[in-house]
Amino acid sequence: MDDSPSRQVVIAGAGIAGLTAAIAFAGRGHAVTLLEQARQIEAAGAGLQLSPNATRILRRLGVLDRLLADAIRPEAVVLRDAASLRELARVPLGRAGEDRWRAPYLVAHRADLQAALTARVAECPEIQLVTGARVTKIAVSPQDIVATAETDGGGIEARGGLLVGADGVWSSVRTLLCGSEPAFSKSRFSGELAWRATIAATSAAGQAFAVIGAADCVTTFLHPGFHMVAYPVSKGSAFNLAAFTKGERIAEGWSGHADPAVLSGAMHGTSPALARLVALAGPWTAFAIHTVDQRRWTMPQGIALIGDAAHAMTPFAAQGAAMGIEDAATLADLVGGSPDEPTLSLGAWENLRRPRVEKVLRRGALNRLAWHAWGPVAIARNLVLATRPGEKLAADLDWLYGWEERTAIRR
Repeated sequence: MDDSPSRQVVIAGAGIAGLTAAIAFAGRGHAVTLLEQARQIEAAGAGLQLSPNATRILRRLGVLDRLLADAIRPEAVVLRDAASLRELARVPLGRAGEDRWRAPYLVAHRADLQAALTARVAECPEIQLVTGARVTKIAVSPQDIVATAETDGGGIEARGGLLVGADGVWSSVRTLLCGSEPAFSKSRFSGELAWRATIAATSAAGQAFAVIGAADCVTTFLHPGFHMVAYPVSKGSAFNLAAFTKGERIAEGWSGHADPAVLSGAMHGTSPALARLVALAGPWTAFAIHTVDQRRWTMPQGIALIGDAAHAMTPFAAQGAAMGIEDAATLADLVGGSPDEPTLSLGAWENLRRPRVEKVLRRGALNRLAWHAWGPVAIARNLVLATRPGEKLAADLDWLYGWEERTAIRR
């Protein structure tokens, strides 16, 4: 292993993007210092969807096999009208999707993915993971970058030729850069609230879901005032429910408190069976959805932001985790693959990633518009969906799920 400064990488944040980046850079022969502000790595949120563009990378990095034991391969994504519960569309996944996109579509608990990534990190001697270390200062010199982090013991300095900010929506790295670089900005409240609950399959709520949804699918209920996504996690022993409404800003973080009347009020006119499920699934945890829209993700001195730190997005394309995984893998391939001066490839990496991330953002905005449609727009949506068989709907996603990082890099 080359210990020269240009071959040492400092990563802030041991979430999904940061852990993936650490594994990917270590695989390129880099020494990696991974700084995590939490004393213990804990999963934020609940369930997540991992489409083939992400699981293909996890397979290459030696993570997928660890995850498969706890994840589930859903058979389809099903769209239902929240008032009538009528099926509007079905996108085939399962074996058909895996044959089409050459990697599985999975649903899992976020904690299971982080555990699989952390186990892989522990196998890499090139990676030093330091918990309880929050980056408080960044110093750039012609020789290297020094990230100073506060710890219980006082503080440490991590040096490298590249600093990767993978520390999420409320990124400390991005915040430190905001003071001197106008191209870096803070997160913004999207005006949307996410409501989450995890219900046991054998509970009253689980039985209520079994009446209106399939246990082996990702089901999305569409309504003008809200939409809700439900899918199995934890080997099928539980279901993750995520509902989305308009709302007022609440405390920043991944678990907050909001008036449940906001959720129940948004559901006016829904099926009684769906309303019963939502009532039985409580109490719900709410959090305010924040987005990050950066004019720049990189600095030529050797700093890059990835994942939510660079482009936190609403969850309406179910691609937040996947985009962080893609960022990490492509950054290591392009920048980590430069033998002498990795910072020379930062601009190329950003130019590669921006168009794809922006396309995903547009897809999420379109999904939200379609899922919350009402009146004539909802009628038109339903007519369009009725004319498109599952094969066509799957083909519409080839650009997203069929993407491969090494093919993209060669272009």
